[in-house]
Amino acid sequence: MSHDPAPPPMLPADAHKGQAGRVLCICGSPAMPGAATLVVRAAQRAGAGLVTLVVFQRELIAAVSPCSPETLFLDVSRTQDLFAGRLPREIQEHRHDVRVVGPGLSRSGRTRELVRRIVEDEFAGPLVLDADALNVFHGAPELILQAHGTAVVTPHVREAERLLDREVPADADARLDAAREIAERTGALCVLKGRGTVVTDGERVYVNDTGNSGMATAGSGDVLCGVIGAYLAASILAEDYAPFDAVAAAVHAHGAAGDLALVERGARGIIASDLIEHLPAAQRATERA
Repeated sequence: MSHDPAPPPMLPADAHKGQAGRVLCICGSPAMPGAATLVVRAAQRAGAGLVTLVVFQRELIAAVSPCSPETLFLDVSRTQDLFAGRLPREIQEHRHDVRVVGPGLSRSGRTRELVRRIVEDEFAGPLVLDADALNVFHGAPELILQAHGTAVVTPHVREAERLLDREVPADADARLDAAREIAERTGALCVLKGRGTVVTDGERVYVNDTGNSGMATAGSGDVLCGVIGAYLAASILAEDYAPFDAVAAAVHAHGAAGDLALVERGARGIIASDLIEHLPAAQRATERA
């Protein structure tokens, strides 16, 4: 794909929030509440109609709600299902279109069990795996083949190396080869982050040309996850808008927001929250193009 990817189609004038997409975020922990905050806020700014955060520790509600009053919370802090080897019933029964899993979850044994149960679950919608969710599959990316719906993996280069259990050189050809290998071994859309972020399903390829070095800051990937989740929800609800196109468009918009932040803040002054702040303007520019 050489041209700029198309943004999600506009909703009809009489649309309601359910038609804008429901994103379930399984992110964050008491030590890393900011990751959850960035994911949910980015999904909201990217157009998701309803964003829900799954909460395993109630402290997360107090941390996230002041920063994002629009977020809904699914409290599973009292469930014993995970310890019994089952995905919590509340997650399975909750109505949503897309799951975003990983940022800020931690690398605990409970995270490993949770992520494996999520991948094995019969949920047929898109599943975005990032950060701590990817580390569960260190050296065993084929386990992601168990996902029932469209899976999207979003590694940076070190996470890609852990998935493949080998070095990934920095040159463009090697990055493309690694992204294709991850896509083929996982059956997922791979988003290999970095300069010239690569999106591929193993055959189709989009290499992004937006973004800048100022985006090399904590939380930038969390923001991207939220945007991808919202755009994937749009792909579920709109005809003729494929998941590949949604993911490529999310990567493009994320980078474009970073470029707008660069103008205002300078490369050294950008933080992840700035990307969310500039996301609406970046999306408007794409819609006008």
